[in-house]
Amino acid sequence: MKVGLLDSLGARYGQYWAAFLKELGVEVVQPALPAAEALALGKASLPGEPVQVQLALGRVLELARTDAVLIPQTLPVADDAWGEALTELLPRRISSLPPLIAVPDGGEAMAKAAAELGQRLTRNPGRVRLALERVKPLAAEKREEMPPLSRASRVTVAVIGPRALLADSDLSAGLRAALEALGLHGVYASDLPAAQVAARGARLERAEAAPAGEKALFGALKLLDSKSAVRGVLFAAPARDGAHRAALTRLAALTHKPALVIDVDAGQTEWPELKAFRDRLTLGATARPAGEDA
Repeated sequence: MKVGLLDSLGARYGQYWAAFLKELGVEVVQPALPAAEALALGKASLPGEPVQVQLALGRVLELARTDAVLIPQTLPVADDAWGEALTELLPRRISSLPPLIAVPDGGEAMAKAAAELGQRLTRNPGRVRLALERVKPLAAEKREEMPPLSRASRVTVAVIGPRALLADSDLSAGLRAALEALGLHGVYASDLPAAQVAARGARLERAEAAPAGEKALFGALKLLDSKSAVRGVLFAAPARDGAHRAALTRLAALTHKPALVIDVDAGQTEWPELKAFRDRLTLGATARPAGEDA
């Protein structure tokens, strides 16, 4: 049996799932196409959909000859059909895809999902239990620290957006390079300690009913917005993703610091509005010395 394992959508626990499958005796197949080629495949089939969905589809198409493909679950925001049910919607839009299986990307639900997946693939409870025991250390939450909040001769800007965008170097590389070229030090939501983000996300009004993605974005904003080193907040939405654009626009109204909402597409390298935003942040201000934090 061959099972594909997607490495996009900001996956954090790909090593866990790969090791688990190998312990089950399952052949693991991972994407190998350059991101630009995978994205082109996805765009050809779903030209008007969010960029992270196009890339995920391209990866799935690359793995079409496998018996199933594992796709890391993402955190949806309000009215986010793709975030809520990617593995259900893709087969409805594209025929002849292999079975798609959504798996948790961390958290307490991961071991239970792995047990159910193992039973589905092997029908061997003993082997599944042994595999779970062997990969258990890989499921442990990693000790995380805050990224540096300042750099010499640069102005710090918080970058708030979904992990599926910011943690994927193939999608966010252009934005990161653009901020560097403008002399800005970006602190990205995807690099923040998950526990601290979750703690602040729980303070969102009516948090119990809020989508998980909304809480994560709110938590990241509140964690960085309170830091004096952070001069402004850049809200980055995946291109063609109306749900995330709307969620980030709502969040932008909650900060008193200079804020800008932009769309980010794969391969994009220029945002004309960023220069004006940089000038707004630096007008009458100087960057903090190296090593100074808040």
